[in-house]
Amino acid sequence: MRQLLVQQIDPQACPTQGLSTFNKVICLAILLSTLLAIIETEPVLTTNWPQLFWWANLAFLLLFSAELALRIYIAPYTQAHLAQSRWRFLRSGWTLLDLLVLLTFMPLSEKLPLLVIRLLRVFRIVRLSRLTRFNASLNLLIQAVRKRKMELGISFIIAMSLLLTTSILLYLVEGSSNPEDFGSIPRAMWWSIATLTTVGYGDVTPLSPLGKICAGITALIGIGIVAMPTGILAAAFSEAYQKAKVQSGPTEQ
Repeated sequence: MRQLLVQQIDPQACPTQGLSTFNKVICLAILLSTLLAIIETEPVLTTNWPQLFWWANLAFLLLFSAELALRIYIAPYTQAHLAQSRWRFLRSGWTLLDLLVLLTFMPLSEKLPLLVIRLLRVFRIVRLSRLTRFNASLNLLIQAVRKRKMELGISFIIAMSLLLTTSILLYLVEGSSNPEDFGSIPRAMWWSIATLTTVGYGDVTPLSPLGKICAGITALIGIGIVAMPTGILAAAFSEAYQKAKVQSGPTEQ
């Protein structure tokens, strides 16, 4: 029975690829409870169906409490080296987060600010990374960022330089004719940020022909600014993935 529990609860001990049935249920429950926390921010729904939310919160409280109790029980028998004892498992950051989230389901937690409660409940979705086998991919992404931190830093400096340059340019061109939007460099920075990131909210626009020409050039430059760090990260991640695949090849065979 203990071995079956470990195989069902510990992702590293699962004998088959993917998630066990138990962890699939927990993943679904985490997604549903997060959705519930989001829906609870709508006053119309909570006012019209208060009992529905009360029973749903109670069900999630019981389910997650049982899950945490099972994880504490199997802690000494898992393959994770950081959970060799129950006491060490209880002191881990994931367990403390689970305990904190469980408090948000209890009636006493309603005395806390409602916004804080909802934010804590939404943090449950972070636990999906612990239940899935995507940690290796996440580590590869972190390695890619570390390996290309110099290139990413340079692209960030270039982006900040262009942001400042375009803001100064639009301040000089549009500052006198449109002082409300471009009357200072900080005001022009809002337009420059929205344009360089290709968002283009449209709430601030240049009025003069020269200003529109400068805006068009800035928008074209913005495409390259967004693509530059994306390309760097994509290349680094692909390189790290291929390297990890080569290293794990003999082991898998």
